[in-house]
Amino acid sequence: QVKLVESGGGLVQAGGSLRLSCAPSGHSFRMYVMGWFRQAAGKEREFVAAASWNGANTNYADSVNGRFTISRDNGKNTVYLQLNSLKPDDTAVYYCTASYKDSINPADYDYWGQGTRVTVSS
Repeated sequence: QVKLVESGGGLVQAGGSLRLSCAPSGHSFRMYVMGWFRQAAGKEREFVAAASWNGANTNYADSVNGRFTISRDNGKNTVYLQLNSLKPDDTAVYYCTASYKDSINPADYDYWGQGTRVTVSS
C-alpha cells in the first residue's frame, strides 16, 4: 500500500519555526517531484513548495518564498519542509504529495498524505 505520512505539525507562535517531514512507504518516490500543499479552513488547497527528484530544482509559492525551504533526502526516503518566520496566515493543514510533473496544480499530483496541522497564534 502506497502511503505518504506527514509529521511535525503543531502549535507555534508567530515568528516561530517548525519542520515538517514526509516519509513515503510502499513505493519508491525517488524519481518523483515531491511537493507540499496546504489547505486552510474554508479555503481551497494551495501550492506551497515542490522539489525535483534530486532536490536541485525547487519552486515556492510567493507567499512563502524566503521563509519556507523544501528539501529531500532520497537516501532516507524523506522530504522536509522547514517553516520559518511563521505567520497566522500560515495556519492550515499541510499535505505532502508526489507527482511525475513539476506542477503547482494539485490535480497533477498522484499521491497524497493525510496531512499535518500547523497552527500559528498571533
